[in-house]
Amino acid sequence: MITRTWWRRAAATATVLCLSATLAPGAQAATGDFTYVNVNDDDFTLHNPESGECLLLVSGAKSATNGTGGRAVLFADQGCEEPLGVMARGTSSRFIARVPHSVRFD
Repeated sequence: MITRTWWRRAAATATVLCLSATLAPGAQAATGDFTYVNVNDDDFTLHNPESGECLLLVSGAKSATNGTGGRAVLFADQGCEEPLGVMARGTSSRFIARVPHSVRFD
């Protein structure tokens, strides 16, 4: 027989699990700015980008500076599926042959 107390405990446990998933470390931002110049010479800034989220680099980046506190993983495609390289925090790069079209922060 299931009692009211059991249902209350089950509801409390479910609430805690939902809150834990919402506050997972992957939902944190990479503090700082990731700046880039696209192939059309337009300047862009990603301010405190979300860690783990795939972000589009409009028209592809010909140069970039990773001023965030995390690694920037660059991708040749727009969907973060074709790895191109990694930028450590505090580094800058120029891209000539293949330009990145998306980025994800660790």
